[in-house]
Amino acid sequence: MPLYVSTRSNAPAISSAEAILKGIAPDGGLYVPGTIPEISPEELKSWLNLDYPTTSANILAKFLTDYTLGELSECTAKAYSDNFSHPDICPVVMLNRNTFFLELWHGPTAAFKDMALQILPYLTELALRKCNSDKKLYYLVATSGDTGKAALEGFKDKDFCKIIVFFPEDGVSKVQKLQMVTQEGKNVKVVGVKGNFDDCQNGVKKIFSDSDFNPETLGSYELTSANSINWGRLVPQIPYYFKAYLDLVKQSAIEFGEKINIVVPTGNFGNILAAWYAKQMGLPVSRLIIASNDNRILTDFIETGEYDIRREFHLTPSPSMDILISSNLERLLFEVSGHNWKMVGELMSQLRGDKHYMVSEEILQKIQYEFSAGYANGSECSDITFKCYDSSVYTIDPHTAVGASVLEKYKKKTNDPSKTIIASTASPYKFPAAVLDSLGINPGFYDSEMDMMADLETCSEKMPIPNFLASLDEKPVLHTTVCSLEEMPEIVKSF
Repeated sequence: MPLYVSTRSNAPAISSAEAILKGIAPDGGLYVPGTIPEISPEELKSWLNLDYPTTSANILAKFLTDYTLGELSECTAKAYSDNFSHPDICPVVMLNRNTFFLELWHGPTAAFKDMALQILPYLTELALRKCNSDKKLYYLVATSGDTGKAALEGFKDKDFCKIIVFFPEDGVSKVQKLQMVTQEGKNVKVVGVKGNFDDCQNGVKKIFSDSDFNPETLGSYELTSANSINWGRLVPQIPYYFKAYLDLVKQSAIEFGEKINIVVPTGNFGNILAAWYAKQMGLPVSRLIIASNDNRILTDFIETGEYDIRREFHLTPSPSMDILISSNLERLLFEVSGHNWKMVGELMSQLRGDKHYMVSEEILQKIQYEFSAGYANGSECSDITFKCYDSSVYTIDPHTAVGASVLEKYKKKTNDPSKTIIASTASPYKFPAAVLDSLGINPGFYDSEMDMMADLETCSEKMPIPNFLASLDEKPVLHTTVCSLEEMPEIVKSF
């Protein structure tokens, strides 16, 4: 039974339900399972013909052991149903005989965050009952573009919580912003922040450790997080790597037991960390390939062992990856160091104070044994977007383009023949201007994002505009608050 421990102390372990409710440990650390469960090849093979909700429940049951399989099956059945536009929930699409896209964006907000944030409310509501808690939850969310809308959609009108989302006012796409500021729900609030995503994330973390937010101030509410610092947000991302592998076997694209590579465009390190956990559980994976954009913080770390945020911050066409502080890297450091919480605490303290840290050669070698890394700039992403469309009439968004470009460079460098899955993290319709520009169509010709989407639909014959995006321009703007970093605590109190 995996109990959950903090990455920064040897405090007593807690249950998975408690970890989901708390979100972040009292010492500022992140919760991880004390032991990683394993899946035998025989058990994995027996799942070949299962649908996504059933596969997901089986994986979650390995980690969330204070939930019953029946409870988890009920949660996954509710989370992954007709709110997803594809019957397979997250289909695997072939680009060529060695490369496949795992489409994670068929949920209600057209981004991979739906895969976790559609089920987290159900897991949370059960956790409140399991822990006999009469508290209500107050979710503080920092978003680089996609988490915010997915969290708002998942938790809107839930009686057990309120949710407030902070996003960088000038650091998301127009579609992403419109999705958030038109959000309905009696328990939701959306706030633009004058700064970048790291400012939003740091602001939220400071509130969690702010003594002003004590039980007396919060009353019947308890602060928690819906970001991937919450284990309940990260663990639902593990199953889709298993399902993708099994789908490739069913499609006769690979033999059962054959190792594959997985490429993940990542900023906060959560999505690729989920793939790492899948590998530790027994999924046949060879290389995990980190794909960074111009901010390249993770690529530099994997190559040198130094994590250094003393650098220029770039706004790119892939805004959900415009991040310098990759929170989930802390979990990997804890795992590969043998749960050395003292070392992790020291490194995180150095990052806060000195803005950088260096891991030991031993830790670096362990990470490099599992991960490769690369980055792609804007022009390279445009080139690969055009190439995918030109060769296969397949349209990808700027984040997926980062992954595809990094994979192309990796293959040229290594000649690795392994079959490879690229995590496709968002619908191209969320970034129509960038996609049309990559396809050689001047987005300046259009009066609105909706017009761009219509023309993009003409280009992408097999990929209709998701209904919830097509009607965005008809929705009233409900959230207009913009604040500075310093004003965030007062806004949280006033809501």
